[in-house]
Amino acid sequence: MRGGGTAPPRANLHEMLWSWVGAFAGIALVGYLDSHFFAPIDQALLIGSFGASAVLLYGAPSTPFAQPRNLIGGHLLSALIGVIMFQWLGTVPWLAAAYAVSLAIVAMHVTRTLHPPGGATALIAVIGSDALHQLGFLYVLAPVGVGAFCLLLIALLVNNLAPGRRYPVWWW
Repeated sequence: MRGGGTAPPRANLHEMLWSWVGAFAGIALVGYLDSHFFAPIDQALLIGSFGASAVLLYGAPSTPFAQPRNLIGGHLLSALIGVIMFQWLGTVPWLAAAYAVSLAIVAMHVTRTLHPPGGATALIAVIGSDALHQLGFLYVLAPVGVGAFCLLLIALLVNNLAPGRRYPVWWW
């Protein structure tokens, strides 16, 4: 508990700028699609776990958690587990939430798709609004699948335009 190491150095201004560009463009794309195409059908495309994905994709794109397999697989698998747990145990939200997050973590480990925001995606499936719950398994496709795919497209563009960055490190 004492630690003993030192904090890593601060990112340089170049890295900060490209992280900002990516995060802004990724979240803006998902938000734009949400407000223009999904809001009229009462479906939210912009979910909280995408903010954490943006940190990984644009702030730390070379980490294992930020790779396409982890982003897409981690979100989709976690969303599926979250929906199943809500449908099974939704009358006991605290228990459904605990199962959703813990099983999502195990499933991501087993499939080698560990993406920390996936835990939030599973949790959102349980604690989300009535409108979100009415989506059922559609939640896995939209907002989760569509949103994660949009973030990936921006990550591919921004992280390969930036000098010194290469994304992805691996696809599958």
